[in-house]
Amino acid sequence: MNFIVKLLLTGLAVIITSYLLDGVYIEGYLAAIIVAAILAVLNAVVRPLLIILTIPITVFTLGIFLLVINAMIILMADYIMPGFEVDGFWWALLFSIILAIINSIFESFARKN
Repeated sequence: MNFIVKLLLTGLAVIITSYLLDGVYIEGYLAAIIVAAILAVLNAVVRPLLIILTIPITVFTLGIFLLVINAMIILMADYIMPGFEVDGFWWALLFSIILAIINSIFESFARKN
């Protein structure tokens, strides 16, 4: 049940973030939930592999390269999901940062309740 609530909240965060950014387009709330599910799968499967493969550059940049990995995950979701469009790398980077901020706000509200 917790996963479903988190998925719905992430879908809402995707919708809010797409409204804030001109370079990101999402068709609707159902597409946002699918994007949230795709992001969950990519973060569980692909992200750890990318982190392991890029340990030297991540250490060299003191972890800043993880933002690049997040943007790459967003671009992969854009490639997989037809109703989700991101105009480029910088929009994906900004999208991942804002999405993380909105998700942390939602999690703080959920913990209080």
